Amino acid sequence: MMTVKQMLEEKGRNVWTIAPDAKLFDALKLMAEKEVGALIVLEKGAVVGIISERDYARKIALLGLLSQDTPVKEIMTLQIYCVHSSNSSEECMALMTDKHIRHLPVIEKNKLVGIVSIGDIVKAILGEQDVMIGHLQDYIMGKYL
Repeated sequence: MMTVKQMLEEKGRNVWTIAPDAKLFDALKLMAEKEVGALIVLEKGAVVGIISERDYARKIALLGLLSQDTPVKEIMTLQIYCVHSSNSSEECMALMTDKHIRHLPVIEKNKLVGIVSIGDIVKAILGEQDVMIGHLQDYIMGKYL
């Protein structure tokens, strides 16, 4: 079972953040530049929200807002679910499925140390399944006898 720590060691600990008062346009530019689907919203070093492409797509047009004039804090998601480095890929998948979310900030000692996405979790689980299949094939072929 892969842990969040192992996933972060493999993918890196880069986390892209933005301030709550930053304009949505700047958040979108940063997401496009960094090729990510979400940014963690930080205020004085504390996680206060998350802004995703989904938030933008669902809220800006429906509220009749303009991305150049609207601060991130007006549409960011406030309900944040975080994980710890010791959480497993299965625990992350269960949380993401239950809460219908795609990104989990990783917090250690009240500090943001990384982020895992649904893609990271799926990749980890598929890798674990590939290893298990390989072991089972070896067992069936008698390589362990």
